[in-house]
Amino acid sequence: MNEEIVLNKLRWITCVLVLLTGAANAELVIDVQGIAQPTPVAIVAFGWEGDTPEMPLDVAEVIINDLTRSGRFAPISANDMLQKPTDGADVDFSDWTILGVEAVVVGKVIQTGENVYKLQFQLFDTYGRRQLVGYRMFASRGTIRSAAHRAADMIYEKLTGIKGVFGTKVAYITAEQRGDERLYSLVVSDQDGENERKIVESTDPIMSPAWSPDSRQLAYVSFEGSRSSIFVQTVRTGNRFPVSNKPGINGAPSFSPDGRKLVVTLGGVEGNLDIYVLDITTRQTRRLTTHRAIDTEGAWSPDGRHIYFTSDRSGGPQVYRISVNGGTPERITFEGSYNARPRLSPDGTRLAMVHNDRGNFRIAVMDLERKHLLVLSTGQQDESPSFAPNSDSLIYATRQGGDGVLETVSADGLIRLKMASGQGDVREPVWSPYPRY
Repeated sequence: MNEEIVLNKLRWITCVLVLLTGAANAELVIDVQGIAQPTPVAIVAFGWEGDTPEMPLDVAEVIINDLTRSGRFAPISANDMLQKPTDGADVDFSDWTILGVEAVVVGKVIQTGENVYKLQFQLFDTYGRRQLVGYRMFASRGTIRSAAHRAADMIYEKLTGIKGVFGTKVAYITAEQRGDERLYSLVVSDQDGENERKIVESTDPIMSPAWSPDSRQLAYVSFEGSRSSIFVQTVRTGNRFPVSNKPGINGAPSFSPDGRKLVVTLGGVEGNLDIYVLDITTRQTRRLTTHRAIDTEGAWSPDGRHIYFTSDRSGGPQVYRISVNGGTPERITFEGSYNARPRLSPDGTRLAMVHNDRGNFRIAVMDLERKHLLVLSTGQQDESPSFAPNSDSLIYATRQGGDGVLETVSADGLIRLKMASGQGDVREPVWSPYPRY
């Protein structure tokens, strides 16, 4: 079976478009479409106590950008502030309530040693005139941005009741035309588009990235050597190893909740696709589906008890569920003629999918208890939904002016952010789990 046939099989449902032409500029530019009246807050410039004129990072700016991108908050301009304290004892609540500010953040960065910094901040409810959060953490020059994101996460959670995701990462595929060849890259960046790093770069197609539960590894499919193979790679070191390179098709990996197994799509030289569970250590596989239909795109339930997958056994692509111990698959989706690429929310309450909405392929979310389906995206060719670790937002790929771009949307559809590269194609995003500090 040649490479083109294998590619066609793998993208039969997923509509993987990593083979498109166009230059890819890795830097992501984020455009926020938030709720109508975001909450006014104030993030005061942090104080600095160190042996250099400037702190290694503008912490307040990072927090401002994080809260603004959430779509839920509108930090006021520094020019409008009546005071700029760096310590909670100096906060005059009247100065903030007169501006309509509901919460204020003050803090400072203190150098305590060579390349050692103490970041401390306080969050106040201006109308309640009380402190909501007070925290300090240590960081180096290389980790202070992560510390600023952690501060933003704590602020966001205290003000919304929803755990923040500013300290997480995203991985995605880019395709760049270089002369007569296409260069494919697997890229990892912070969720705000900063700190981008190419994990894999190849003239052979790369697809289907998936994070391990500890966010330290990525599984993906590579077509190097003119065959599909599944690799697992450590993000920090770059060390990688193949886990499946059987004859025929090896595709669509997804980690089990304990990180010890993958659910994969395998098909022999004849190309019939079925769902298998693969033990990463032993490389042993166990077949779950045996139908003559195409079964692909497996995803684990958060409790590890079931596998959700796409199958055309009913005549068109629909989502099914099967026990990890095997048995008869249960059909999950019934609304519409096309539902594919299932992904479970980390809290196990929602199922995201690509749904045919009046001829447009859009991202939809189904409440698993009520069976209610909500269409979240507005494009014509949206794909690859992936939940944030707080289950409150999703990232997915869409098209803009012929190019692949990324968007995030809240699970209720009210807040949307576009993450567009300068030019070219960006595809198949996956949101990382929470980092383990």
